[in-house]
Amino acid sequence: MKIAVFSTKSYDQEYFEKYNDAHQYTFSFYETALNSDTAKLTTDSDVVCVFVNDVIDKATIEVLAANGVKLIALRCAGYNNVDLEAAESHNIKVVRVPAYSPEAVAEHALALILTLNRKTHKAYNRVREGNFSLKNLIGFNLHKKTVGVIGAGQIGATFCKIIKGFGCNIIAYDVAENQELLELGVTYASLEEVFKRSDIVSLHCPLNKHTKHIVNKTSIAEMKEGVMIINTSRGALINTADAIEGLITKKIGYLGIDVYEQEENLFFEDLSEHIIQDEQILRLLSFPNVLITSHQAYFTKEAMDQITITTLDNIKAFKNNKELTNEVK
Repeated sequence: MKIAVFSTKSYDQEYFEKYNDAHQYTFSFYETALNSDTAKLTTDSDVVCVFVNDVIDKATIEVLAANGVKLIALRCAGYNNVDLEAAESHNIKVVRVPAYSPEAVAEHALALILTLNRKTHKAYNRVREGNFSLKNLIGFNLHKKTVGVIGAGQIGATFCKIIKGFGCNIIAYDVAENQELLELGVTYASLEEVFKRSDIVSLHCPLNKHTKHIVNKTSIAEMKEGVMIINTSRGALINTADAIEGLITKKIGYLGIDVYEQEENLFFEDLSEHIIQDEQILRLLSFPNVLITSHQAYFTKEAMDQITITTLDNIKAFKNNKELTNEVK
């Protein structure tokens, strides 16, 4: 099997080569993202392996099909960047990694909460400069605060279990209730009720037509003054312009994001010597109560192991005409 891997970083290549002994696939690693222009690189490839910011739209899929590609293997859980109808019309299967390490993402959401709240990033920089003042470093107890969880799937459920250990009251919104979470003491409520009652809102839902810009001017207006919003899921769950307005008016007291609407032009790259052209990200970076990480919530050794193993197993099942248990239709 010949596999073209797009949006490749050194760690991606390291892990694929680490686990390839059992498969003996032939890899072509490309740092560039997959789109309709770069799809020409897939000539003679059986499979393309892609990540969150690759663009697998109709135009890209047409090129892939012409080049003989039969499988799109996502090394991530989300698939909002794939035109599934176009893939089906060209008889190209799509597989994903539905779960790799829910603990990795859930723990990173907690890290954003604690860092924003207790300002440890600012304290670290101060002390390194010999400034031991506590001025403006005051935080709040998480104990007894109400945490709203939007999306209580595997990651959201894991986050609930972690934050419960801090003595928080947890309310969740999801299309289905989880009996284990009910037994844990999680209360399910409407989306509007979760927004209204929460001191902290943490987003753990997929991106689709129902959830795009779920955090917007209207929903922000329903939230408590000084609410903390955390997003480790997909950038477009938040309307960035509306979030900036919420920060300016102080309706949003804290914003922690590991994902961003226009991240495909920024994240995973070293732009330290470049002038960033994205005005919204620059505006966000100017707020002292905003914390941004570069889509690293998933990035643990355990998660990389599982992502790689599952991706290779998905390709193996396709090669052997076995059932594709992780197929996206």
